[in-house]
Amino acid sequence: MWLFSKSRTIAESGLLKGMTDYHCHILPGVDDGMKTMDESLVILHQMESQGIRKVWLTPHVMEDIPNTTLALQEKFEELQTAYRGAMELNLAAEYMMDNLFEERLEAGDLLPLREGYRQYLLVETSCFNPPMNLVSTLKHIQAKGYRPLLAHPERYQYMDIPDYRALKHEGIAFQLNLPSLTGVYGVHAQKKAASLLKAGMYDLTGTDMHSPENFRV
Repeated sequence: MWLFSKSRTIAESGLLKGMTDYHCHILPGVDDGMKTMDESLVILHQMESQGIRKVWLTPHVMEDIPNTTLALQEKFEELQTAYRGAMELNLAAEYMMDNLFEERLEAGDLLPLREGYRQYLLVETSCFNPPMNLVSTLKHIQAKGYRPLLAHPERYQYMDIPDYRALKHEGIAFQLNLPSLTGVYGVHAQKKAASLLKAGMYDLTGTDMHSPENFRV
């Protein structure tokens, strides 16, 4: 089982070699992640040096950070032009399931995460309280042709193993935040991450990288 102390990082273990990072906030100046292009380039080169081969940039989209699809695409093109490394860069988004998300979902104005024949939609909730219509929203996402990918489920304090099992029964995919395994988000999230991993409930993994200082995953 992948379980680490804070003194032994995942990067040091070599587990990042060949990895696809399905969740990070490296697109500069668009959310609470990287602030400048220089910061983004530094972290991308560090990730490449650790063996990561492919990165999905997933900036926040929520009522408090109402990024538009067009603005994110334009910023992504700037980053692609500036980055000279070997990793494959892709753009998606992490959507808070709020009223703005409902509007974007209805309009088809989304940035899905495409892998093979699947179209995932990376979504999140508050870590403390679920939206009143969580299950119906996830089913609505499915009805629109996407597979919901729930970001860092181990961090949701209102969920426990029966809740996770019920969501998996509905076909919801789970994305593991690798730093959860080191206790970055606390012991409770660390233990839940280990349990979910042991139960084989995770589908994809990511660093959820927000700043250069965070690259001790």
